[in-house]
Amino acid sequence: MENEFHWLDTLVVVIYFVGITGYGIWLTRKIKSSDGYFRGERKFGWWIMMGQAFGTGTHAENFVAQTGASFQLGFAAIWYQWKNMVITPFYWLIAPWYRRSERTTVGEIVEDRYGKKMGALYSIFAILFFIFAQGALLKGGGKVIAVATGGLISVNDVVIVMTVAFIVYSFFGGMVASAYANFIQALMIIVLSFMLIPSGLIAVGGFSGMREVLPENFFNLFSSELGIGAFTIAMLALNGVVGITAQPHMVSMCATGETERAGRVGQTYGSFVKRLVTIGWALTGLIVAAMIIQSGQELSDPEMAFGYASRVLLMPGLTGLMVASVLAANMSSASNFMVNTGALFTKNFYKEYINPEASDNKMLWIGRYSGVILTLLGVAFALYIENVLQAFLFIETISAFMGIIVFGGILWKRANRYGAFSSVVIAFALYYYLNYMDAGKLEIVYKWQPDLFGWAMLAGFITLVVVSLLTKEEDKVDIENFFDNMKRLSDAEKLEKDGKKPLAALHGKDLILVDIGTWFSKSRRDNFLVRYKEDWSGFLLASLFVGVLIFVAWLILQL
Repeated sequence: MENEFHWLDTLVVVIYFVGITGYGIWLTRKIKSSDGYFRGERKFGWWIMMGQAFGTGTHAENFVAQTGASFQLGFAAIWYQWKNMVITPFYWLIAPWYRRSERTTVGEIVEDRYGKKMGALYSIFAILFFIFAQGALLKGGGKVIAVATGGLISVNDVVIVMTVAFIVYSFFGGMVASAYANFIQALMIIVLSFMLIPSGLIAVGGFSGMREVLPENFFNLFSSELGIGAFTIAMLALNGVVGITAQPHMVSMCATGETERAGRVGQTYGSFVKRLVTIGWALTGLIVAAMIIQSGQELSDPEMAFGYASRVLLMPGLTGLMVASVLAANMSSASNFMVNTGALFTKNFYKEYINPEASDNKMLWIGRYSGVILTLLGVAFALYIENVLQAFLFIETISAFMGIIVFGGILWKRANRYGAFSSVVIAFALYYYLNYMDAGKLEIVYKWQPDLFGWAMLAGFITLVVVSLLTKEEDKVDIENFFDNMKRLSDAEKLEKDGKKPLAALHGKDLILVDIGTWFSKSRRDNFLVRYKEDWSGFLLASLFVGVLIFVAWLILQL
């Protein structure tokens, strides 16, 4: 018998709302400047950075989409979320880029690399990214909670309540409130991700019960039959490794730690926690698929699977905890996005074009107000979209196209603004043209297809190289200054005699990807293992974690 939303569940949700909002407001006492609001003055420890990376990178649409996809396609659908699994070790190599840039937003980094106009173009994309991302996560949370409460609260009502709550504490507390709330909410998300499994396995008769009613290919870790083979996984990985470099909240994720290593640990291992809990979401999808067949019921929308399991399997109080955890997943991400949106508008538009002489206090308040207004546009997008998985992949895809200029611009010094602009135009144009020819209609969000994505990315990178080589180079002084920052320790306590920060190579912390074009020169071969010790040792350890997690998933499927 399906559970109704009990008064105890309501009490749990109310306590969560009051507690997290009050905590966020209490933290506002730490905000003394715009830097404190936007970056928390770069004082977060590695544990806060892990919680922030996991909490901000994990939204309701993630487990809604993953559980729904596994419910419909089987366990192999985990690769829609695990697309970044094989490239997570690269986060260890990429994270220092953002701290060494000495900037508040990725838009400023793009401006340093390609000039003011490209910085403005990126900032427009970044604001749209946050609007789309907030819409997707709000829609995902609405779907879960509407079903979990048995229709007691509608999807739109959920969106409004969540929005009001995270706006209140983010408006005043900025990145400090967002980061600390993220850590608390990350713990709740971990609980959420595994809470349904014990009672679900009992309900369906364990793995043997699931195997009796589900197709055998539902228990495969890879499945070319479902379109999730090696090529699809490779394209999803390419999407992830290039796209993440351009995601506009990367400065807050990687550069707000007290040290470079705090940023590396936070981004890399916070992401690994997400890869772990994704196993729980995929397994929940199989459980719900078996439950539906055994009970003779149907779900009109696969993405209702998580909410259905929450309503049916949990006792009073625990359903409320589940709803609170869903809210936590969304509010942690939305809060971070709101602060970053305000930072982008303030630093890259207001300060740059409207009021260059703005005081620090003025920028602080402009950041607050602009973050709220732009967040409300995300609510509008939430009302537009229907399929959360496709919205999620769409957001990742547009990031990958913009990532061509960030990823390519740091790996290749010769890249210039003309090549960067052309590559973005060509990648987007070809992607939409191919999808239009395939679908026969023009849409904002198309179903993600690996081959069409792959052609668009290839065309974008080729355009970056060809146009850059055929056009004028960037100013040599500007380029040298940009890459000089990448060669110096951003968290050094003492400066050198020349007034600059110490060279990272002297401390085993040169960046291996930044120097990729010089690997085979004699100067780079000398002391290679010493010079890049922090990079290669951390990369190998993270690669080991990839193998362990894949093995754990395979082991579970053998039960």
